[in-house]
Amino acid sequence: MNTKNELTEVAKKIAPFIHKTPVLSSSAINKMLGLSVHFKCENFQKMGAFKMRGAANAVLSLSKSEKSKGVVTHSSGNFAQAVALASKMNRIKATIVMPSSAPSIKKEAVIGYGARVIECAPTLQAREETAERVILETGATMLHPSNQIEVIMGNATAGMELFDQIGEPDAIFTPVGGGGLLAGTALAKKGFAGGVRVFGGEPSGADDAHQSLKAGFIIPVENPKTIADGLRTSLGDVNFPIIKELVEDIFLVEESEIVDAMRLVWERMKIIIEPSSAVPLAALIKNKSQFAGQTVGVIVSGGNVSLNALPFS
Repeated sequence: MNTKNELTEVAKKIAPFIHKTPVLSSSAINKMLGLSVHFKCENFQKMGAFKMRGAANAVLSLSKSEKSKGVVTHSSGNFAQAVALASKMNRIKATIVMPSSAPSIKKEAVIGYGARVIECAPTLQAREETAERVILETGATMLHPSNQIEVIMGNATAGMELFDQIGEPDAIFTPVGGGGLLAGTALAKKGFAGGVRVFGGEPSGADDAHQSLKAGFIIPVENPKTIADGLRTSLGDVNFPIIKELVEDIFLVEESEIVDAMRLVWERMKIIIEPSSAVPLAALIKNKSQFAGQTVGVIVSGGNVSLNALPFS
């Protein structure tokens, strides 16, 4: 795999379907942390999250026959919206399996993009079984939110853009749930910025990725409890080898630290980010002494949050 060439082709392919998102910084946050932070603002991406990148690449990679039968995925929110929108833009039928616990704002957005929503129990088993039933009934192609190479490579374009926009930072942080963004960012580092150290941030109440990286094998999530609803999923056999090879460490943060980081961005930067997006910043704040005086990129994964359920309102 020629990572650089393949990712360059992916970036060209999905360019008409995504936004090139801005990079923002805050002098107040830089002073507070004693380092230079560059926020890659995927909360300004189409449908409000980085997931549009991976979904667009996955949809565009389908054969003509596969497109005619439609696609299905299971997602708690952002990937659901991304697949719904990418499918609408390419005139493909989309069915989205969503857990009953998914935020209503995300369910409404999926329906608004024209996709069919099927609710299921809030367990990975229920999500997978329901999606499998749709595949048997319709012949639809399964798109995985994080454990599919086309999705991972699409996600990598966020990191590629960041390196193009600011040069090569000393380190880059992303949140980690299913592992698709962290693995994609690691591939971007491999292809375009070999000297960058890649780190993940993860809630301590959903710490399977942290455990898996330490153990060297996948330890599935069990009963995850975190405000970061996008990070309640497990790593997969496609993204974990990439993470295991290329990621330095995954830092854990507490719920209060996530809320504090989220509030900090809202107050200081005047931008809307969801709890999952605050996790890598919380991890950086908690471990700032390791990065003193350095340049650090943080991928702000999304901004789809219910304004009726803010943790600091």
